[in-house]
Amino acid sequence: MSVRHQSSEPSEAPHRAGFACFVGRPNAGKSTLTNALVGQKVAITANQPQTTRHTVRGIVHRPDAQLILVDTPGLHKPRTLLGERLNDVVRTTWAEVDVIGFCLPANEKLGPGDRFIAKELASIKKTPKIAIVTKTDLVDSKTLAEQLIAIDQLGKELGFEWAEIVPVSAVGDMQVGLLADLIVPLLPEGPALYPEGDLTDEPEQVMIAELIREAALEGVRDELPHSIAVVVEEMLPREDRPADKPLLDIHAFVYIERPSQKGIIIGPKGKRLKDVGIKSRKQIEALLGTPVFLDLHVKVAKDWQRDPRQLRKLGF
Repeated sequence: MSVRHQSSEPSEAPHRAGFACFVGRPNAGKSTLTNALVGQKVAITANQPQTTRHTVRGIVHRPDAQLILVDTPGLHKPRTLLGERLNDVVRTTWAEVDVIGFCLPANEKLGPGDRFIAKELASIKKTPKIAIVTKTDLVDSKTLAEQLIAIDQLGKELGFEWAEIVPVSAVGDMQVGLLADLIVPLLPEGPALYPEGDLTDEPEQVMIAELIREAALEGVRDELPHSIAVVVEEMLPREDRPADKPLLDIHAFVYIERPSQKGIIIGPKGKRLKDVGIKSRKQIEALLGTPVFLDLHVKVAKDWQRDPRQLRKLGF
């Protein structure tokens, strides 16, 4: 009998590590679920569809496994060049992961958007697919049962079998652990792919930009839902500060599409922009664990969503 690294308890199951991604219509609860599983805010959650622009990976560390969550933007019928780019990102991601979790809100009947995604999923043959029924805290048991049956039917209609159908509530923290338990056996055997402390491999600058963007969207969603992009131009430790009192200077630009939107973002006497700064600074400090001086400026990048050059510059 061989003894592995002198552990007092024999380890039964082999360690597994792999990638899973959550898909679903915009606002189906994908980012909230990622955060609940990882236990820290990594993907941005705003009750506004289309807020996740980058592949944010949350990493779930367990003794028996490491689950890396790839959060794709919501798949939708593209209206702009940005929309098409996002859809390409989604399909590429699906083909590369070990498990796909399809998020379907319990409180909304299956619609054409869900069928559109399920049909796309049916074409990806090898990858196991889990149906995750989100927001179960918002419905009674009868509605939930009907939704579970409808989802089972949807798979049969399209000629595939769900590996699992799991109801969860990330907000009520119901069954979130169970979901991880069900995903883990579907991952390949192997050692951890990321060091223990990592929660996301998203560069800090991108995460900071997302936090600022989320704060900037607060309260102006209806007027400017997709017209805001944020770029962190530089992050520098302030010179001449004592070692025990560091300060990080962050300079960021909030880009909008038209001059008329500038007033909306800045607000009367600059109040809105100031609030955005205060709110996002607190979250950035919590993320980085260091005091921050945040310098925010609003710039107009005309029709950036339709211009390939600007999209590249803004990181899409």
